[in-house]
Amino acid sequence: SDLRQMLATKSVENIQFLPFLTTDANNLSWLGYGCLKGDGTVITVNAIGATLQTLYILVYLYYSPAKRPVLLQILLLLAVVVAGYGYFTSLVDTGMRLTHLGLFCSVFTITMYLSPLADLAKVIQSKSTRCLSFPLTVTTLVASSSWTLYGLQLHDPYITVPNVPGIVTSLVRFWLFQRYRPEQDKPY
Repeated sequence: SDLRQMLATKSVENIQFLPFLTTDANNLSWLGYGCLKGDGTVITVNAIGATLQTLYILVYLYYSPAKRPVLLQILLLLAVVVAGYGYFTSLVDTGMRLTHLGLFCSVFTITMYLSPLADLAKVIQSKSTRCLSFPLTVTTLVASSSWTLYGLQLHDPYITVPNVPGIVTSLVRFWLFQRYRPEQDKPY
């Protein structure tokens, strides 16, 4: 919906850039994990995700009136990816590389899934779910549930564990949508 809004309005007003960037970093990290593990499913899904997020970033950059801060954030992401690649390929023993990368990806994913909870106070205070995205909540629940089941099937804790908070945070957001229905919306 953010992409549709950017294309329709030719503007990035009221659209946050950080979620695009962090999701791209997350996809790139999991892509590295999938390549290291040789898991075609993880590789395919995250290659597609990284490609889409990169396209979203480019559209955001195109429509952004302040290109310099966006470019600096993109360069920072690239620096982190290059530094991470250097760390995992040069400084981490080959036998421990998958474990270290899996742990890094897990922590990053948990952080991403827990970040929407920062809006909880705003939702409860205003008794409005306007700052929450219902479609994003649905897709988060479906994606995190799917990855949890996939991780359980593979007995891979690095895939299973970080996706459980996605299920929990989605259920909390669904409860908030139920508790503060859109017709009750009050301005902040």
